[in-house]
Amino acid sequence: MLTNSAFLKGLVIQATDGELGKVEEFYFDDEIWGIRHLVVRAGSWFSGRQVLISPISITSVDWAAKQFRVNLTTKQVENSPGIDTDQPVSRQHEADLSTYYGYNYYWGGPYLWGPVYRPADAAATYPRVEDAKVSGDCHLRSSASVRGYHVDAKDGEIGHVDGFIIDDEFWNVAYIDVATRNWLPGKHVLVSPAWIDRVSWTDSKIYAGLYRDAIEKAPEYLLSRPLTREYENRLYFHYGRPPYWIREDESSLSLTGV
Repeated sequence: MLTNSAFLKGLVIQATDGELGKVEEFYFDDEIWGIRHLVVRAGSWFSGRQVLISPISITSVDWAAKQFRVNLTTKQVENSPGIDTDQPVSRQHEADLSTYYGYNYYWGGPYLWGPVYRPADAAATYPRVEDAKVSGDCHLRSSASVRGYHVDAKDGEIGHVDGFIIDDEFWNVAYIDVATRNWLPGKHVLVSPAWIDRVSWTDSKIYAGLYRDAIEKAPEYLLSRPLTREYENRLYFHYGRPPYWIREDESSLSLTGV
C-alpha cells in the first residue's frame, strides 16, 4: 500500500506485550531509497528515549487504527543498543542493531533487503550474511531533514520536498511529494526517485531529470485522496515512463520500487 509519510508520524508501535511508543520520522538510505529504520519515541518506561525499529520487525500495519504491530517485546527494545538521533547513524551501529535482533545486514545482498526483496521475508529463516562488510560509509538520511530540500528541474527550480510516499510492503520511498507553490500556488506533484539525476546533500537540493513544464503539468497529487493505481497510470503516462508494475523482472522492485 502506498501512503503519505505524513500519516506515519504519531503512529503507535505495539510490541507483543504492550505499547512501545510513537513514530517520529524514519531513516532511508540515499542509494536505493529503502526505509531502514523508524525512529520511535519510546514510552515512559524507557524514559522517553528514542529507539530505532526496523521494518523487518513489523508484522502488521493498520493505517486506520494508526498502529503497527512488531514481533518484539518491550524488554528487547529497552535493552537494544542506544542511539543518539542528533548524530549520524554509523554503519557499525546498524551492524550492532542487526546482530542484537538477529537480522541480516540489508547491505549484504543484491536486493532491497539484502538476500530478499521484502523486509517480511528478511524476518524468515534466511541465514545471516556474516561476511557482509561492516566498514564503509553509512548512507542513511533523516526524512525530517530532507523535507524542505529544493527541487530543481533540468531548466530551473520547481519547488521543494514536502513529504514522501512510502510503500509499506517493500518499505521504500516510492515517490517524493513536491510542493510547487514556489511557482504554482498550492499544487503538489509526485516524482519517483528513479527520475532524479542526483541529490546534493551538502546544498540540500534535489535535481530531477525532468523539465519544469512536465512537472508543472503533471497530475496533481492530493493528500486527501488515496493514491490509486489509476493515478499512477496517469502519472507514468504523463512522463512517458513504463510503469514499474508491468515489468516481469522482480529484481527491479528492489530499486526504489520502480
